[in-house]
Amino acid sequence: MPELMRRRPDLPVYCSANGVKSLRGLYHQDWDFHVVKTGDEFQLGNGKKLVFIEAPMLHWPDSMFSYMTGDAILFSNDAFGQHIATEKLFNDLVDQDELYDEAIKYYANILTPFSPLVKAKIEQVLSFNLPVNMIATSHGVIWRDNPTQIVLKYLEWAQDYKEDRVTILYDTMWEGTRALADTFARAINDASPSTTVVSHCLSKFDKNDSLTDLFRSKAVLVGSPTVNKGILTAVAATLEEIKGLKFKGKKAAAFGSYGWSGESVKVIGEALKSSGFDVVDDGFKALWNPDADTLAAAYEYGKAFAAKI
Repeated sequence: MPELMRRRPDLPVYCSANGVKSLRGLYHQDWDFHVVKTGDEFQLGNGKKLVFIEAPMLHWPDSMFSYMTGDAILFSNDAFGQHIATEKLFNDLVDQDELYDEAIKYYANILTPFSPLVKAKIEQVLSFNLPVNMIATSHGVIWRDNPTQIVLKYLEWAQDYKEDRVTILYDTMWEGTRALADTFARAINDASPSTTVVSHCLSKFDKNDSLTDLFRSKAVLVGSPTVNKGILTAVAATLEEIKGLKFKGKKAAAFGSYGWSGESVKVIGEALKSSGFDVVDDGFKALWNPDADTLAAAYEYGKAFAAKI
């Protein structure tokens, strides 16, 4: 944008009031700003115009939609997007499974904490009864084939979304905590075959994939060995992100192995509780590398956890 404005300093810049703050803060330029709000219009000619719709926190305070009449295109800014790499421009030209995997990942990792605002803004836009032939996002492919399909998905995702799925998130030092995670997964599968169980070692998996699986789940188990009376950094960082994402309506428990003091389970449980999870019990601790008896107890714990969710 600075390069465009250097070449054409006469161009007016239309944006929300918060957009002015952002642009001045980023570029330290006093361009010809024109503040617009919901319902304001800009005539394009040929009988077409832009109608502006403020959309704060979807997902920035300065966010705004623009609707172009005539062609019935909703320029939706960050909403309905994906971080997807493709040579294709439109939703009907890409693999549909990949598209929806990327769309739900985008929602889970970016828009989840703003779900009440997402629902309210979509309902407001729908109340305008505007035809929509295309939704052009700032990120990812453009929705032209049945474009409102992603709007309906957002309404579903915005309402404390969960599937019959359990996610296990952990990191491990000498494979003891991993052995517990694997045992829990097997036990939950045996106790509830219809439930999808996914497991992520947080130091090895993409955190966005891990958080997407958590978003889709009805329950989570989080584990770490005890290190310096605390937890491994990959787990600590993920718990901090989980706190900010404000997941709702999910059950949880903590687990971990230890050699000396064994604080990790308590640390994780308290973090989950402060993040709004329904922590179902005190968790599961294993001293040293779990032996056959400990793994048998872990298996029974996993079955009991499945019954609680």
